[in-house]
Amino acid sequence: MCETTSSALPRAMISRSALAAGAFAAVSAGGRVADLRRDAWGHGVLAVAQLVTAAGAERVLVDARGEVEALQLEGIDGVTTGEPDIDATLLYGLPDATGRTRTRPVMRLTGRVLSTKGLRPGDAVSYGYTYRASRETTVALVTGGYAQGIVRALGNRAEVEIDGAARPIVGRVAMDVCVVDLQGADAEAGAEVTYFGGEGQAGSSIAHWAAVTGMSPAELVTVAGAHAVRGWEA
Repeated sequence: MCETTSSALPRAMISRSALAAGAFAAVSAGGRVADLRRDAWGHGVLAVAQLVTAAGAERVLVDARGEVEALQLEGIDGVTTGEPDIDATLLYGLPDATGRTRTRPVMRLTGRVLSTKGLRPGDAVSYGYTYRASRETTVALVTGGYAQGIVRALGNRAEVEIDGAARPIVGRVAMDVCVVDLQGADAEAGAEVTYFGGEGQAGSSIAHWAAVTGMSPAELVTVAGAHAVRGWEA
């Protein structure tokens, strides 16, 4: 049975500098109302509201009256009706309709290596054995599965970043974990794994995830942010 404690969950790391830069770029591009529904697309309502209004937004669109009242205590004008007109792809650092990312990704989704295991040619991993090793290799069991927004369709079709290198997700994604082929490298238990975001190999992965899953970048980050443990980084 897999762990269900917070240490076994992916972490949605929110970059303060990327959020501040994205807020400035989005407000400078025009508009007055920022879309902060669904907990600011999984990024956290209060922090995003503070930065986007500091950048010049007049108000923020949220889901519930309780959020409006909480924001009022911070001197922020929140509303639950109307249409947002500030570019959310700039604000959150997501690819636009053309697949181009114009600001840095604000969210970086990470997991941890739980363990590693050697495979021989022909050995299979995960449910249904959709992946069999073609050569001797080592695979890592990594925290993060479809219950946390690592969509099942990504199995055998997407990569993660470990120690600065891109490594493929192999086999079917399970509920709370997935398997990554280290391709001849090794990884220590506890090593960080980046699914998307940041400034390394996984920086633009969310666009590939969208193409593979048929979900929008907005949907993907919102689901991931809602089911991960949120943290902050520079």
